[in-house]
Amino acid sequence: MSVIAVDIAQIEQHRTYLLRYASLQLRDAGAAEDAVQDTLMAALEGADRFAGKSSVKTWLTGILKHKIIDHVRCQSREQPLLSGDSEGSESDMADVLFLADGHWRHPPSNWGDPDKVLENKAFMAVFEACAKILPEKTARAFMMREVMECDTGEICKELNVTTTNCWVLLHRARLSLRECLEARWFGKP
Repeated sequence: MSVIAVDIAQIEQHRTYLLRYASLQLRDAGAAEDAVQDTLMAALEGADRFAGKSSVKTWLTGILKHKIIDHVRCQSREQPLLSGDSEGSESDMADVLFLADGHWRHPPSNWGDPDKVLENKAFMAVFEACAKILPEKTARAFMMREVMECDTGEICKELNVTTTNCWVLLHRARLSLRECLEARWFGKP
């Protein structure tokens, strides 16, 4: 295995991206800054082991994912997550979005090429704003599944929920994000 030299400047240039990523995951500026700082320290300590099989940004993001998961584990041990995730208002939203037979009242609009949309910085700012208004447990489940690519078992363990509850949280997150993005980005009321 060959090792590729990584210097502090290469690592530090990704701080802003990592901080945005961590803030979206943790919803706490202080915790996000701590996770990024821990990530950068781990990267500097392990820079001599970077094999170059991925980009430096991808490597740092992988380290950050582990730091975020460690933070969530620690937080869940120290204080239980609140179960009052405003479930009533979210179930009301499902009634507004769907007909009695389960079909959409208003089908989702065409979002175009998803890869191009995700590259758009303005879209990402709107997405982040939409994600921040989700209830905390719902947002964590969504981010762990869709961004951090955790499996259902891992999410259930970290959030102390059943598999069924996890799928409900993910469903609610997707509904809420769809509604918010339709209103704030795609222009549908």
